[in-house]
Amino acid sequence: MDDKKIEIGTIVTMKKGHPCGENLWEVVRVGADVKLKCTKCGRIIMMPRIEFNKKIKKIVS
Repeated sequence: MDDKKIEIGTIVTMKKGHPCGENLWEVVRVGADVKLKCTKCGRIIMMPRIEFNKKIKKIVS
């Protein structure tokens, strides 16, 4: 999923779901790191952009 338009507020699906049962994440920050917020429980995680590009499944909206 290289060169996709990832912006703040974009909803994405990751290959591996969150332990709370949700698989949708909202992009909160974009840069060298990507900050994601679980749409169900609100947990926020951060991961390097390279790791994010490997783990993203699809862009929902």
